[in-house]
Amino acid sequence: MLIVLGIYIYSLVDILRHEFRGNNKIVWIIVVLMLPILGVFLYFLLGKKQQSARVL
Repeated sequence: MLIVLGIYIYSLVDILRHEFRGNNKIVWIIVVLMLPILGVFLYFLLGKKQQSARVL
């Protein structure tokens, strides 16, 4: 259970730390929050490719 929670938190932090085109950041946050397990899976499968730059 802790591993799943860790991956969930990691995905949210990863979304917040990177730039996306348009409103994609907001969309990914909503997807991950509304569909925790499926949203995280989709983010790592599709969303990582949409990142444009890292924000420090």
